[in-house]
Order: sequence, then structure tokens, then C-alpha cells
Amino acid sequence: MVESSALEGIFGGRLTLKAELFQKTGSFKVRGLLNKTLKLTPEECERGVITVSAGNAAGALAWAARDAGVPATVVMAKTAVPAKIEAARAYGAQVELVEGDLMGAYESIRDERKLTGVHPFDDLDVITGHGSLGLELLEDRPEIDTVLVPVGGGGLISGVALTVKLLKPAIRVIGIEPETADVVSRSLEAGGPQKLPTARSVADGLAAPICGTHNYAVITQYVDEVVRVSEDAIIEATRLVMSRTKLALEPAAAAPFAALLEGKIQLQGLTASIISGGNLDVSKLVL
Repeated sequence: MVESSALEGIFGGRLTLKAELFQKTGSFKVRGLLNKTLKLTPEECERGVITVSAGNAAGALAWAARDAGVPATVVMAKTAVPAKIEAARAYGAQVELVEGDLMGAYESIRDERKLTGVHPFDDLDVITGHGSLGLELLEDRPEIDTVLVPVGGGGLISGVALTVKLLKPAIRVIGIEPETADVVSRSLEAGGPQKLPTARSVADGLAAPICGTHNYAVITQYVDEVVRVSEDAIIEATRLVMSRTKLALEPAAAAPFAALLEGKIQLQGLTASIISGGNLDVSKLVL
């Protein structure tokens, strides 16, 4: 947990940060993907695992699989952040770079090679693994009143909301997603999981084209609100938090602060914001 009196002064309230950018592989994703890997059967391990990812889940599964001695394949877009591609390779995964329909490519390769599919967020073992973050939040700061969670396909917020609401029902859980990749908001409005034709954002870790079925079920029951934020606000928030805290967060992790900047949410009581990852594209930094 990291404190910032500067950010508290800017946003007018009490604030604490859960710094998941210091996790193994640089993001929260390792929690759920490691949990999933540990629950695989011997037969599933022998076949090898495969996932599809913008980058952080790829690195997390690659690391967890390497540690367990399981062959790993990850499907990523050719336009993915180069550092995330190289990280997955460095952890020992076979990286398949594709254009167009990532999920379709993932399913095709999985079936052709008879690999064990590991969904990056729509999986109960992944969700419960991410729930460990919620446990740590309440162990470290049991007085927390609100949790702000960046939202992509719904894996992180599902695990966190499920855990903290069961332990402290009065806590508020608010999700934040980009306006240009708002599949969870659209799913809530439609009354069921949706799929976007395209999902792109400067916060690449939040640009999921689908909302998971398991994730949708948890979100509708345990999440209080999901708000959308603009690309400009995400960029401004990334610069602000980096400058005031010296944390090298990736844009996805800055989404909650973008919501605060735009007035979409306000701090109430003690608010915890999850700094979900730090795997930013340093080649795009302007010094």
C-alpha cells in the first residue's frame, strides 16, 4: 500500500494505493493465472496451456507455467506493446502474433494443437485468484470504504468485489473503463454479456472486446457502479500519478484517477485505488 498526500490534496479526500505494479510480471494478473495453473490436472499440464492477451495475462501465464514446468502458448495482437511481447517470450512462452480476431485465433490454435485453454478473465479459478488482492486490501486497511478498480473484461473487479463484499458488505466497489472499450458498461445496459466489434484504448490492458459470463454474474451482484472515462483523461491521469507518486504505472492503472479528474466519482471515506500494473510502453515516453 502506498500513500500520497499530494493526490489526496488534489482530489479532496483520503486515498491509498494498492501497488500491483510491483507484482511478479508487473501486474495483478499473476494472481489469477498462477491460481489457475496450480489447479490444472496432470493431463492438462502435459498438453500445455494457451491464453489470449493484450500482454499482462500473457506474461503472467508464461511465468506461472514456466514455474510449474508446463509448456505455454500465448496469442497476442501484432500491435501489442513490444515490451509485453518480449516479456512473454522471456518467460518461456511461444508467442503467436495475429491480426484481426484474437479470440478466434486463440480458439483455433487451442483446438488444432489440443492445448489446455486458460481464459484470461472468464474463469472461476482466475477470478478467485484475483480475489487474493481483496483479501490483502482488507487485511492491510480494514477501514477502507471504497475500492476503485480498472475494468477490462472483468476479471480483476470480479475477484476483488466478490471478496471484499463478502467480508465487508458496506464497502463500495466502483469499476472504471475506457469510453472506447466499454464492454462491461454495455453489457450491464443490455442485461447480458456483450461483444464489441473493436476495442482499442491507450489503456491497452483494458481493451477487452468481451465481458465474461462469470464476470458479468459477479459484477451485477457485487459491483456498485461502473463508469466510463475518456482517452484524454487517462493520459492526463497517467502523467499526474506518475509525477506525484513516482510510480511508473501503465495507463490502465490510471483509469480510476481519470474518473476522479472528470468528476465521474468522488472520494468518500477512505478510498483504495488499485494500481493494476506497470508494464507501460517506455518507447512512447517523452522526456
